Amino acid sequence: MAVTLKQAQRVGYTCLRALLRFAFMVANNLVAIPSYVLYLIVLQPLRILDSKSFWYIEGVLFKWLLAMVASWGWWAGYTVVEWGDDVKAVSEDEAMVLVNHQATGDVCTLMMCLQDKGTVVRQMMWLMDHIFKYTNFGIVSLIHGDFFIRQGKAHRDQQLVLLKDHLEKYYRSRNRKWIVLFPEGGFLRKRRETSQAFAKKNNLPFLKHVTLPRLGATQVILKTLVAPQENGTPSGGDAVRKESKSKGLQWVIDTTIAYPKAEPIDIQTWILGYRQPTVTHVHYRIFPVKDVPAEPEALTNWLYQRFIEKEDLLAHFYETGAFPPPQGQAKAISREMTLSNLWLVAIQSFAFLSGGMWYCLFQYLYHCLF
Repeated sequence: MAVTLKQAQRVGYTCLRALLRFAFMVANNLVAIPSYVLYLIVLQPLRILDSKSFWYIEGVLFKWLLAMVASWGWWAGYTVVEWGDDVKAVSEDEAMVLVNHQATGDVCTLMMCLQDKGTVVRQMMWLMDHIFKYTNFGIVSLIHGDFFIRQGKAHRDQQLVLLKDHLEKYYRSRNRKWIVLFPEGGFLRKRRETSQAFAKKNNLPFLKHVTLPRLGATQVILKTLVAPQENGTPSGGDAVRKESKSKGLQWVIDTTIAYPKAEPIDIQTWILGYRQPTVTHVHYRIFPVKDVPAEPEALTNWLYQRFIEKEDLLAHFYETGAFPPPQGQAKAISREMTLSNLWLVAIQSFAFLSGGMWYCLFQYLYHCLF
């Protein structure tokens, strides 16, 4: 089939735009990440004198870095529509966020849709695969205090011990509020077959759009971050919210990411922008942590139930293009998540100005010394 001039022009335009976007992303990383590191090196005396203020500033810089990543997708037309519970209501409380995992773009989607949730982004901790430690963003996550977990049976027990130690050392000392994890332990396409075989062997539901979650990290987080008197007790929701700062982890936010036609966005698409503008849909359900069982078997069943519900949510979405309404309501209400282009331009400008400032400073020091 012959390629028309119009088709060739479209392909050429797409390739040129992808090249320019990639060049901008590289330049963005070259100025923003070193600037983040250098600012925090200069602020080390403040860390000693006033640790709280130091981690506040670090959190603001961290949020701006994540906003820069969000901007790459936002300006390519990759937007987010939100459904279900309004998580802004618990943005100042401590919460564990459980997310289904389909592709590398899931993290970028979360970086985008959590930007307008108050202080969440600057006070959150991520659990991610250890391979991300060796990416360009690895140094940022290491400084921020995220946890890199190594997958596989051979490492599982040791990793859970390390996770517990990490939470005890960094979570409260750095005033973290939300902790984000992907309980499936890998991408859907990689784990689906194994999960389905396990489900068949153990008489569990057949899942197509998610996989059965793993218990380990979730259990460690709950044991470490939930105050003993809360887990399994009938304390009221209002009281929990008012005293959240002293009572530890208060909520579990079950987050379900859905892509049109079940075609997830990967990090390459997010950077290069060669896919047509796409709306990603994110559904939230908030559970009081007092309703989450503590015993391993009961917690496993509870966690399995959440992912069975995710399966139903996604099946409904792929069939109808919308999530089902909450029980007792006739229609589900969606909310379009928006970012300010002016704000995104401002933080990008700050990054490039900072890069220029550091370059001039090092040039000056070099000439003074040599």
